[in-house]
Amino acid sequence: MSSVVRPPTSGQDPLLTGTYRPISSHLAIAPPVSVVIPAMNEAENLPYVFKTLPDWIHEVVLVDGNSTDDTVEVARELWPKVKVVDQQGKGKGDALITGFEACTGDIIVMVDADGSADGNEIVSYVSALVSGADFAKGSRFANGGGTDDMTFIRKLGNWALCTIVNRKFGARYTDLCYGYNAFWRHCLDKIDLDCTGFEVETLMNIRVVKAGLKVQEIPSHEYLRIHGTSNLRAVRDGFRVLKVILRERSNRRALRRREHQSPMLDTGRGELS
Repeated sequence: MSSVVRPPTSGQDPLLTGTYRPISSHLAIAPPVSVVIPAMNEAENLPYVFKTLPDWIHEVVLVDGNSTDDTVEVARELWPKVKVVDQQGKGKGDALITGFEACTGDIIVMVDADGSADGNEIVSYVSALVSGADFAKGSRFANGGGTDDMTFIRKLGNWALCTIVNRKFGARYTDLCYGYNAFWRHCLDKIDLDCTGFEVETLMNIRVVKAGLKVQEIPSHEYLRIHGTSNLRAVRDGFRVLKVILRERSNRRALRRREHQSPMLDTGRGELS
C-alpha cells in the first residue's frame, strides 16, 4: 500500500487529508519523518546542516556526543523543537543507535553533522521509501552522485570492500561506507545493530541484504567538511569494516549449517524433510 498521494483538492474531507505533509507542489506523504544527526563539537557546521533540512520533516533528533562547544545551544536556536539526546557511550554507531531509539517517526533519515550532506536530497530518499523500498541507501558512485571528500586511497578501499560485500552477500551496491541513508522504522527490528564505530553503515548495508529487505540506491553528492577535522581514520576504520564483513559472513555460514543439520517437520506429509 503506497503512502504517496497528491495534495487534497477542494471538496475532499479535511479529516481524511489533514495528516498529510506537503513535500512539493505535486506530492504529499502521511508517514512522519525523523532525521537523526549525531554530533560532537559541530557548532560551526550545524547552521549549514539545518539550513538545507526541509520544513516538512516531523522531528530532528540531535545526539550530542559530550560536546565541549555550543553544539546543543546552536541546534536549539536553529531548530527550536529539536530533540536533544545525550550519548552515554562512544562512537558513531553508538550515537546512531541512541538516536534511532529516540525517534518517533515511521521513516528515519541519517544525516552527518559536518555539512557534507545536502538535506534537500531527503525528498529523494523518502520518495523511494513511500514508493516501495524498505531501505534507501545513499551512493556517491551511482549515476548522478559524487564526492568532494574522498582521496584515491579511500575510493580504492571503498571499492574493494564494496566488491567483497557484493560477492559474499549477493548485494548490488555501488557504495558501501556512506552515512546518508533512510529507512522505515520497522527495519530496525530486522537488522539489530550492535556496533559502536564508523563501521555501522557497513553493518546496516549487510544486514538489510541478509534480512531480504528491498534496497534502493539514491544518488547523493558528498561535500567537503566545512569546519573542523573528521574522526575517521582510513586504515583503522577500514580494518574495522573488514572485520564486520568477515564476522557477518561467518555468522551466515554458521546459520546455514544449523538450518541444514536441523530437520524440519513437514506437517503436511507427517514426515521429516
